[in-house]
Amino acid sequence: MHPFIKTLLVYISAIGIILGALLFLESTGPTPTLNPPVKNTLASTSTVQEIALPQATQETATSTPFANQVLPDTPNLAVLPSKTLNTVETSIAVTQSPSITVESGVVDNTITRIQNPYPFPPTSFEIVNENARAALVNIFCTTNAIGIHSITASGVIIDSRGIILTNAHVAQYVLLSQSARVNLKCVIRQGAPARDLWEAEVLYIPPVWVEEHAKDISEKHSIGTGEHDYALLHIANTTDDSSTPASFPALSTDVREGIGFIDDPMLAASYPAEFLSGDTAYHSLYPISSITFVREFLTFNKGTIDLISIGGAAGAQGGSSGGAVINAWSRLVGMISTTSEGATTAERDLRALTLSYIDRDIKIQSGFSLSEFQSGNIESLADDFNSREAPALIQLLLDELP
Repeated sequence: MHPFIKTLLVYISAIGIILGALLFLESTGPTPTLNPPVKNTLASTSTVQEIALPQATQETATSTPFANQVLPDTPNLAVLPSKTLNTVETSIAVTQSPSITVESGVVDNTITRIQNPYPFPPTSFEIVNENARAALVNIFCTTNAIGIHSITASGVIIDSRGIILTNAHVAQYVLLSQSARVNLKCVIRQGAPARDLWEAEVLYIPPVWVEEHAKDISEKHSIGTGEHDYALLHIANTTDDSSTPASFPALSTDVREGIGFIDDPMLAASYPAEFLSGDTAYHSLYPISSITFVREFLTFNKGTIDLISIGGAAGAQGGSSGGAVINAWSRLVGMISTTSEGATTAERDLRALTLSYIDRDIKIQSGFSLSEFQSGNIESLADDFNSREAPALIQLLLDELP
């Protein structure tokens, strides 16, 4: 072999080895680290990784968008330019700073990843997506009243008897629709495209949330941190007076602290509608699912994971409030609540209340844990809430209407 060719082959081989090493480093590189604030840091004892647990803030979040795998449905709404809605306002809250401050001395709270969290292996996200779609619902409220807006949002069935988990800033419309003094009608829809199927009643909404936010009922866009922003609805009737199903497809919930950990893959599913006109949102609304990752932990207090950031997912748009964040075992671990501002979904940071937070807070506010609502007598719980709490809360909302 000519010496020149032999030398050239040696160089090519060396370059190949270097490129192979670089590709290996890229695929097996170090665990991504976050830039934790000085205050309130959680350290993972299983991965030896510092995990930031900052306060939720009202400033526009700055996050580097990353590639999300969108599970296809028609149409795909992830990157469409913004449009002005005609008759329906989409419902998702924009983050703002909470009233609770973090103590500066709290620096050594720790949380441990739950090893082998279930006695069975994870499934493919295609299966997770099928389970999510079966339990996902669209909540659509319409009105021609002055001072209140029609809205579209999402929810998740978490009990086979028809209990829906959604946001308080969504459920307040269902609550208000229970008053004969307002021309407001809410329906529960499902499918692709979504179709009217059921009517629901409020099973529980935190009075503390309504008392704080009733003044915002006429606003087109909700503003809040997500604190106390959850509610339970119960499917009570069908829209065509037929019998309700004997059993509804439902997602199992997991309320354990830290069950969703940094870099864990998650499926986010919702009925986003920000980029649709009112008529299209009603007649041609499709669910959207995307695989994303837990990027950050946030807290309202200290030492607890109250929200998770899942970045610029396809559902980071109006209409996704109340949507599902599900792990690889088809367990609901978060509920979409807030997003930062941004021209496109990729520029936004979607955040979800953790089921651990909802379980903790609903116990404080109502005296019942989430599992007690799921296992309790629904009719009794609904009657109790609607006789004792609902009238005063409805009046608070009515007082804010012109």
